[in-house]
Amino acid sequence: MSSVAFFQSLLNGLASSGIYILIALGLTLVLSIMGIVQMSHGEIYMIGAYSAYYLVVGLGLNFFLALLIAIIFVGCIGIFLERVCFRPFRGELDRAVIISIGLILVLQNIVLSIAGGDPRSYSSPVTGVLRIFGTAISWERLFIVLTGIVLLIALFLFIRKTKTGQAMLAISQDREGAALQGINIDRISSLAMFLGCGLAAVAGAMVGALFSMSPTMGSFALMKGIAVIVLGGLGSIPGAVLGGLIIGLIDGILPVLTTSHIAGLIGFAVIILILIFRPQGIAGHE
Repeated sequence: MSSVAFFQSLLNGLASSGIYILIALGLTLVLSIMGIVQMSHGEIYMIGAYSAYYLVVGLGLNFFLALLIAIIFVGCIGIFLERVCFRPFRGELDRAVIISIGLILVLQNIVLSIAGGDPRSYSSPVTGVLRIFGTAISWERLFIVLTGIVLLIALFLFIRKTKTGQAMLAISQDREGAALQGINIDRISSLAMFLGCGLAAVAGAMVGALFSMSPTMGSFALMKGIAVIVLGGLGSIPGAVLGGLIIGLIDGILPVLTTSHIAGLIGFAVIILILIFRPQGIAGHE
């Protein structure tokens, strides 16, 4: 592989990592605070893509304004789902999982009835290439990488530096103890769903601009998101970042060296090997 091809595939891998990390961070927040694996998180990601699409194409809004509105809209959907669908079954993991699986079908069919099944896409907010040492770097993919970094830093600072973020940490470590200290579990759960769904909306909007979207696009996102959080360690934000980087780089570099099918097999083999030696994940705890 030439150096140009290597750097190009590296950037592609980092762009994929940015998307996977945003999806996995949302799953991790919900898992840590609410104790459930939100199986319909991929559909939330899909709704974020379609929301941005209709705001940009249908209403002619600037992409960044559309992205902000999509984050708020999808975040509010998350709050609704938390209060109506998940809160009544808090502590009942099996029922919460069944409900989230049912939501996959409901949300897919709602979008299918509104938008149809044809793939859709819209223009990226950034175009052109950046040339460094003879390597052409797409501004679209660089934008995804930078956006992921900014949001990751913002989330980290929010959790570490604010009282609300500290309350989220307390709940993730000991729900009953946090409740005894006067922390409002319901409010924090709603906030976790809002943030998790908002991060998924960002990922969906960027994928819609870079590739295309369809009502079934959430299944791939969910598969990658679960792989990331399992590899990184369930409930661990640093683990979600590390897992996203590993899987994204594998997806970006290996297809250049071999076929996409073999690359997929190698990628999952690497994940399995890591989990054999560290079953709790890279940054998880026993």
